[in-house]
Amino acid sequence: MSATASNTSRMMTSPGDMFTLENPVFCCYLFWSTVLVVKMLLMSLLTAVQRFRYKIFPNQEDLFFKNLEVQFDDPHVERVRRAHRNDMENILPYFIMSLIYISTNPNADVACILFRVASVARIIHTLVYAVYPVPQPSRILAFATMLLITFYMAAVVALRTLSFI
Repeated sequence: MSATASNTSRMMTSPGDMFTLENPVFCCYLFWSTVLVVKMLLMSLLTAVQRFRYKIFPNQEDLFFKNLEVQFDDPHVERVRRAHRNDMENILPYFIMSLIYISTNPNADVACILFRVASVARIIHTLVYAVYPVPQPSRILAFATMLLITFYMAAVVALRTLSFI
């Protein structure tokens, strides 16, 4: 990161300054959040692909092929659905905590590294869980990476605001 970006990050003092395109931390957050949103949207498409690939449909009106019955328990479809649900359970709290973390005016280099690592970890989690299943501990390591980053940001926010309660 350039000296100018670091100085810009240090000079911002009001919360309104934190959430502009002038703040490199916020820009980094916006980029990596966009990547994660697109990844989550692709999970819906992957579920649909699995449904058509294995001819597994959850509703009578969805049965495009003859001689099919409604099914809810196909392991291929359910694996993708579980991965998608895991995204919602972990990425959505991460988004909120990251925004709160940005409001504490964190070090730009540290914050951007956290955003990058968390996002890449979630992409890896999806790959080793839903796309090409890999034995543990691959999935737990990818899961734990974002979880620990979210807890770290929560701890930073708590410590920086503790004196105000």
